[in-house]
Amino acid sequence: MTKKEKGYIGIFDSGVGGLTIFKDIVKTLPKYSYIYLADSAKAPYGDKPQKLIYSLTKKAVGFLFKKNCELIILACNTASSQALRKIQRDFLPKNYPQKRVLGIIIPTAEEIIAKEKPRKVGVIATNATIKSKAFVKEIKKINSQIIILQKACPSLVPIIEAGKENSKKATEALKKCLNPLLEKNINTLVLGCTHYILLKEKIKKIAGPRVKIVSGEKIVAEKLKEYLRRHPEIESKLDKSGKKVIYTTEENNKFNKLISKLFKRGVKIAKTNL
Repeated sequence: MTKKEKGYIGIFDSGVGGLTIFKDIVKTLPKYSYIYLADSAKAPYGDKPQKLIYSLTKKAVGFLFKKNCELIILACNTASSQALRKIQRDFLPKNYPQKRVLGIIIPTAEEIIAKEKPRKVGVIATNATIKSKAFVKEIKKINSQIIILQKACPSLVPIIEAGKENSKKATEALKKCLNPLLEKNINTLVLGCTHYILLKEKIKKIAGPRVKIVSGEKIVAEKLKEYLRRHPEIESKLDKSGKKVIYTTEENNKFNKLISKLFKRGVKIAKTNL
């Protein structure tokens, strides 16, 4: 009898933003093998209708499961807010009942009040995530007294996908996005899109020292570590040879340059179609 090949941890994002999540997951859990999928050809997802976001996310999940992933992290807040629940409720039971897909919004919401009680929370995200009110719902479940102010920032993802996060245009777009929240004296700011993590240092400078910045990279990595500890039936199926494969639907120099910056070596890059 042929021994079943051990599986991968899959990570999906619409583009480069999820690479920040991927980097911290690998740093926290280096022995596991990973497949990252970026649907850069169709990024950004944030302005697309919910049905299309679900369809694209379902295709991505199917692709990763066919590549022998046992567990998938949706490292995309838009996909987490618009597609995760339906994938868990409808797609998995019918197609992959023994496998799991996890999102990143709930872990981030839990972290907001883990160490201190914020009075007023600002959330910046894509149009789709803001419309879903996913962060509002999850934060309110934990503490209904917190005031939550949301701001859609649709101009940021295209700037980041174009590799222009250090440009004057990026700074101006951030100020336009953040100033309405800062004027209302928020004391915590949630980066509700993984792309925005690549602008974190700029955001810190604009927001100032009195505003706590909450982003998902370290949070998700620690929550995944905890999840695997609690689910040995999944952990035991995972390959532990440290392989890292990145698939993208639109390979370009900016994408490759960011990968080289985040991962010094040991990453295989391949182009694919969904």
